[in-house]
This record gives sequence, structure tokens and C-alpha cells, in this order.
Amino acid sequence: MRPDILNPLFAEISVLKGIGPALARPLERLGLARAVDIAFHLPVSWVDRHLTDELDMADAGRVIGIELTPVDYKASGGARTPFRVQATDRYGNYVSLVYFGKNSGWPRKLLPLNEAKFVSGKLESYGETLQIVHPDVLPPDEAGSVPARESVYGLSDGLTNNRMRDLVAQVLARAPDLPEWIEPSLLAQKGWPGWRAALTRIHADPSDAQARERLAYDEILAGQLALMLVRQSSRRRRGVPIAGDGRLRAMLKLPFAPTGAQRRAFGEIEGDMAQATPMLRLLQGDVGSGKTLVALMALLNAVEAGMQGAMLAPTEILARQHYETLRKMASGLPVEIAILTGRDKGKVREATLMGLADGSIDILVGTHAIFQEKVQYKALGLAVIDEQHRFGVAQRMMLANKAAQAPHLLVMTATPIPRTLTLTYYGEMEVSKLDEMPPGRQPIQTVVMAATRLDEVVDALARHVGSGGQAYWVCPLVEESETSDQAAAEARAESLRLRFGEAVGLVHGRMKGPDKDAAMEAFAANRTQILVATTVIEVGVDVPNSSLIIIEGAERFGLAQLHQLRGRVGRGDKPSVCLLIRGGALGETSRARLALMRETNDGFLIAEEDLRLRGAGEVLGTRQSGEAALKLATPEHMAALIDPARDDARLLIERDGGLDSARGQAARVCLYLFEKDAAVGLLRGG
Repeated sequence: MRPDILNPLFAEISVLKGIGPALARPLERLGLARAVDIAFHLPVSWVDRHLTDELDMADAGRVIGIELTPVDYKASGGARTPFRVQATDRYGNYVSLVYFGKNSGWPRKLLPLNEAKFVSGKLESYGETLQIVHPDVLPPDEAGSVPARESVYGLSDGLTNNRMRDLVAQVLARAPDLPEWIEPSLLAQKGWPGWRAALTRIHADPSDAQARERLAYDEILAGQLALMLVRQSSRRRRGVPIAGDGRLRAMLKLPFAPTGAQRRAFGEIEGDMAQATPMLRLLQGDVGSGKTLVALMALLNAVEAGMQGAMLAPTEILARQHYETLRKMASGLPVEIAILTGRDKGKVREATLMGLADGSIDILVGTHAIFQEKVQYKALGLAVIDEQHRFGVAQRMMLANKAAQAPHLLVMTATPIPRTLTLTYYGEMEVSKLDEMPPGRQPIQTVVMAATRLDEVVDALARHVGSGGQAYWVCPLVEESETSDQAAAEARAESLRLRFGEAVGLVHGRMKGPDKDAAMEAFAANRTQILVATTVIEVGVDVPNSSLIIIEGAERFGLAQLHQLRGRVGRGDKPSVCLLIRGGALGETSRARLALMRETNDGFLIAEEDLRLRGAGEVLGTRQSGEAALKLATPEHMAALIDPARDDARLLIERDGGLDSARGQAARVCLYLFEKDAAVGLLRGG
């Protein structure tokens, strides 16, 4: 249960003064539903205000604060002409206070003639005169409340910076003094302020590096501590040592020998599975690097030892692809492989459930349906989860609880993850990397073309399809203010159908699951030759013939996302990727980013650069999936603070008495503050 001391921060924003339906909408668009959300909505920049008592043309372009006296009104002569209030400073220098809009009553009321007011805004030169457009106006005796440095926040239509500042002030007034959770010697070494002081300071002065670093550290520490508690809980549970005799693996008839990276990764997995402590291991590797073979070898290791294995995929179509791939690779082996998805009903489903319960099914492949309560295993020894970042800690543990004793857990991802993010999001796991490709994989040719050459690209697509190939056409990400991704994909599919007819399929994120699967299956079966898609194909089926992928609006994608999309290219001859970009996007930065895509297929190098450019949420895909990314810590903070945070968390658990000590009780507050409640719950349930 959340500590009572945090209740004021976790109250709904309706407790704040001045929030009605009109203001609630823009706050909701920003994801600000509770007081704590506003507390952690940190300024993105600031404005320095020059406080003065005399107007000066030299200050044009600066934000100033000054006491002025209105002396005349210049009414607008038409609908497009602004209303001007002529005002003077104490020395008689003139400035126009400019208001756009038809209603002149409001500025007249705000600025009555011959009544001094404190005015703040950006001073501009307009010919030989000075003006301030839509200034802020206060009584002179409130001038002291106007800061010399004003924080600037991320906003949404209907929400002003002043209103945001007022809400922040209300939240800061509610913020409690929290007990200190940072190790004392580290706190002294860094010279950081306390938590509440840091929060107050960063909202007052966004350039306060120490305050920002302190808050970033708190968030990173909460994550590291949560992962260590999960790991500790898992380690306390007794698993079953699994050591297969190799007889099934020896029967595999592979078209090529495993790579050195595959042998190394399986050796690490085999060593973990031989222990009574349940394995927690992350297997990273690009699309095509051979993760499925490593997973199969691990699953066969479990079956050889008399145990069962389960493989979980994020989508039904990917589950069915894994099922077919495993059956093909294990052809001729005395191993029963079954599949269970939401589509399976009636007698087929009942037969699968019975086979799992009596042990006649050795390996189960499926979607989240294998989590369900009725699914019981006779002896689950290994669970493999594909595309780890799409499943949270709680879901992983649900699967782990399917066995009387905790099964070994192997999670896989085709998203290359930089070291700092691996520690941040997967710190409870050991890591294996597949950093070499199997033999026979052709290098992917990547070309960059301006969108003005679209006709040439379509002609090349026609030649490709005419020679028996297939191709993906990925539509651009679009901003909220423009048409939706769905509309962009539908429009492109329609334009291509004018030339290619029914050879064009379409898949986008808003389609219903069965419709999406049907479109992907039609493409996989070569019933369609061109698949127009949004980024839903990042995790998709392998289509050997799809040796061309065209990515439209490539400048809007991150490098890691482009790299993962590139991985959808099939295994045919001369696999190619065409990055179509708008002419205006060919700036120096964009050229450098896209040049990296041409120069390397090293996903880890690309991911490191993408982290530097775009941040954690984009690299991992958590922005799109809805999972929480870090709110306060930047990639630079993670690089600098992840190691001390890990050390601090380890000290707390191993030396300072864990969550039951005095510092541990404070750390418990930190966990709840950053909503790592699940870690505390898992610790109790462990």
C-alpha cells in the first residue's frame, strides 16, 4: 500500500484550484492526471527577464519587466488592425502595448489610462518605435512576484505557461518533505539538495544542474532498486536444475552450423539452466541473427531433462510463425510441439490443455493466452518470451507462477539495446548477445532518395515485383496536427493499387487483430506482392521474397526503428532498403544520421547513436506501446548515474538491511513515488 505521506501528490488534479473541464482537456493530452504528474512535468527551457525602469531600443528582442503608465488608446480601424495602448515609462519614453482581436474592451479594462501597471513581455522594435505584443500585466505592488528567470513548460492548446506555473506552485505547496533514501556518503560527495528542495529549485530555475541531477538519480535509483528486488525475489525461489543429455539436439538437421555467437549464447543459457536458481537471461540480436535456433536448443535441453518448455510471442501471427519454424527445425525429432492462441477454441483447445497437463506436449508456443488460469503444465521448466519490451515484469511473473517451482526464464528481443538502457530496463537479467549473422546472409544495400523521385521508386518497385519479388512500403509517422498514420497508409495503398491492382495489401495499427493477421498472412503466402504498412511490421513475419523495403518519410523515424524495419528485408539476393525523405529534410544532421544507416548494419552502434539523439522511450518503442519511459532522466544522466545507482541499490540490500532498515523505509517511499509498487509486491510474495 502506498505510504500516506505520498497521498497529497497522488491526488487527482481536480483538487487543484481553477481546474474545470476546459483546462482538464489540455492537461489530459499531456498525460497530467495527478498532482505528481504536474510535479514531474519539468520545464523544457526558460526565459530571462530584464527588470528595468527605462525603455531602451538596445533591449529590443529581450523579455523585459517594467512599470508603465497608459496614456492613450489607438483603436483599430478594421478587423485585422490591432488595438494599441500607448504607455510611457517614468522618464516619458513611449511604447505600444499591442492586442490582436476585435474586442478592445478587455485591454481598456486591463490598462486604464493614467494608472501605473507592471508590464512584462518581449520588447520589439517596430520601425522607429517600440512595442510589446500581448504583455502580462500586474498591479505595481505585485511586481515582486515576477521572477527574473521564468520557466517554460511543454504545453497543449488551451494551456498557457502562466497557468502551468500556477498549477506547479499549487503542487509544490502540497509536496511533502520525504525521508532521505540516498546513501549519505554519495549525497555528501555530490552535494545534492534534498528531494523537495530539488523539485522546488528545478521548477524555479531549469538551468539548476544539481537539482535536475538529483531528481534524475532518484528515478534511476528507484528503477535499479526495483529490478534488484525482483531479481532477489526470483533468486529466493527454488527452481529445478535442468541438464539435458544432448540426444535431441544431436538429432537436429540444420542447413548450416551455428555461429560462434549462437554457441556462446547457448553455453551461457545451458550453464544457467543447470543451476537451482531460476535463470533470468536476456538474449539480444538483430532480426536474422539466429535467436530462434538458440531458443530451440534451450527448449530441447529442457525436454531432454523431462521438463516442458513454453514460448510466448506478442502477436498471434508471430506465434504461428514461431510454431511453424520450430516444427520445421525439429522435424524428425520425437518432440510434441503445440500452439495455443486466442483463436483456438473448442475440442482443439481442450486437447491442447489436456496435453499440457498430462505432459504429452513438450513445447507450447502461443500468445498471452498461455497466461490464462486454465492453462496448467505438468512440468514447466523453461519459458521463452519473444520481444521482451512488450511484456512487463508482472506479465513475466504470471508465466513464472505457472510452475510449482519457478521455471527458468529466457527473454529475447530484436531491438539492439544500449548498455545504459539494458541496465535501466533489464537490470535483473544476465545478458547474451548475438553479434554475428549466420552464413549466407547478404549485406543489405541502403539508399537514400528524395521524395521528389517517387516516380522512379515506383518504377523500380514494378521491376522488382515483375521479377517475382515482394516488397514492404512503410508509410511515414505523422504529427498529431496532420492526418493520421492510418490515413497516410490508406492513401499510399490506394495510389499504388492504381498501378498494381490487387497485388497491394494494407496493414496498420488501428486494424482489428484478425484483419491485420489476414493481411500479413496474404503477404507471407505471396497472394499479395506489396504490403503497405505503418510501423506495426517492426515485429512481423519473415517473408523470404520481400527483399525490398521502401520507407517513406524516413527522416521522421529514429535510427533504431529504421534499423529494425530494415531487418524485415527477406533473405533473397541483393536485399535493398530505400529511404525516401523530403527535400527539406536533407539538412546536415539528417544526412549524418542516414549516412550511418548506409555505412553499418551494426544494430548496437546504431542504437547507441539513436539513444543520444532521441532518448530511451523511442529506442525501446515504449512511447508507442504505452509503457512508462523515464520522465526525469536524460540519456546523459543515465550514462553518468546508472553505475552509482546500481551500487547504491546493492548497498541498501546487501549492507544496509534492505527495505526493513531506516534507509530502506525511505527507499520504499522512493519506489512508490516512482510507481515501482510491483517490486515491493513481488518481494512480499516471494
